[in-house]
Amino acid sequence: MEQPLERLSIGALAKAAGVHVETIRFYQLKGLLPTPGRPASGIRRYGPAAVARVRFIKAAQRLGFSLDDVEQLLRLDDGTHCREAATLASDRLADVRARLRDLQRMESALAALIQACDTRRGKVSCPLIGSLQQQVEA
Repeated sequence: MEQPLERLSIGALAKAAGVHVETIRFYQLKGLLPTPGRPASGIRRYGPAAVARVRFIKAAQRLGFSLDDVEQLLRLDDGTHCREAATLASDRLADVRARLRDLQRMESALAALIQACDTRRGKVSCPLIGSLQQQVEA
């Protein structure tokens, strides 16, 4: 039988949010998720706001936001700081675009090295390995 959403244990919260219990504890340690008080029963309980917050954190991370960025976004979550949130997102987008350019350069270099391997014959050393060795020696 499932627990009512407002009475979730840490394990049930983790399951409802699709994360591990250690993730919940880590978010609490980082101050991203409040730690509820411990009642006389000794088992902390979490409500729907905790589930929503963990899902928000994970969604932001999937978009490339760091936990520091997530902390800022959580502080901006009152509906009046859209410009500041957009600035954070713009910074993240610039980072993603820079990474894409790096990946495209890597793709081109690897494709050229593979093609060089396909065209070499005989006792000539492997161009791919030779190129990597030259970079190590430089």
